[in-house]
Amino acid sequence: MSDSRDSPGRVRRVRAGPAGDGQRLDNFLLRELKGVPRSRVYRLLRRGEVRVNGKRSRPEYRLQAEDEVRLPPVREAAKVGMLPLRVPDTLCGVVRDAILHEDGRILALNKPAGLAVHGGSGMAFGVIEALRALRPGEPLELAHRLDRDTSGCLLVAKSRTALRSVHALLREGRVEKHYAALVAGDWQLGRKTIDAPVLTRLRQGGERVVRVHAEGKAAISVFDPRAHFRDLATLMDVEIHTGRTHQIRVHAAFAGHPVAGDEKYGSRDFNRRMKEFGLRRMFLHARAIAFRWPDSGERVAIEVGLPEDLATLLTQLPHKRRGGN
Repeated sequence: MSDSRDSPGRVRRVRAGPAGDGQRLDNFLLRELKGVPRSRVYRLLRRGEVRVNGKRSRPEYRLQAEDEVRLPPVREAAKVGMLPLRVPDTLCGVVRDAILHEDGRILALNKPAGLAVHGGSGMAFGVIEALRALRPGEPLELAHRLDRDTSGCLLVAKSRTALRSVHALLREGRVEKHYAALVAGDWQLGRKTIDAPVLTRLRQGGERVVRVHAEGKAAISVFDPRAHFRDLATLMDVEIHTGRTHQIRVHAAFAGHPVAGDEKYGSRDFNRRMKEFGLRRMFLHARAIAFRWPDSGERVAIEVGLPEDLATLLTQLPHKRRGGN
């Protein structure tokens, strides 16, 4: 509910209300500021022009019904002679073909690497924009996120009720999430739980950098080696009990075994060697996700194998023989 100062040339103050309860701030803004380019919305957030209860907030902040959001005066695209961009048919086709599972509550997709889950940060469109273009009028919302360069299982809620249920399960650690990751070196730690808090900082321009830090948020990852490629690399199954930004990548680097192809937290020398074997992106794949709906107890389990490029890479690496190299 907004106050009386509701013209485009004035500041507006809007209550999140029941419709905004639990919604990410960036998604709330995109709904409230219809016609304003996504890049502009994120710029308003970075500059602190949007306030929640009088304070600056990050795009991923989850609103509560009683929160008051300050909206700065902006001109909608249509009012300055601009037309909203149309999601390309090719992208819609890619997203349509990526759907793995659908029921009355959720969609599950096998997100390709290189495709963002939503527009912004240099990309006009992502998975959610393409889905909404394919299904206009449906209340589709991302239930969680994957990095642009990470492939694999992505859940999209088909209603606000389903979204809240999945978010509650995620907060309570009742969603099983497994990733396949190729890491540098010969992992000799066995099955290893890394319980190390991570802290996210924003650099100029909005770039996110995450580090293990005592003042960070709790983050737990379980690394389990599945295949060794001599001293060069190890294929891991990684189960995450929390869903922090860049969690697996940061924990892998913290353990001294960074993820292959990770240009932010990884090893240049290792990445260069992996390119010689044909790796063209980060080797991180969300291979499985599972949970039970709290009201019915029905189990949802989605699995997707390695993409062809990552599976082919593994066949090119030198395998470790039993009893030695």
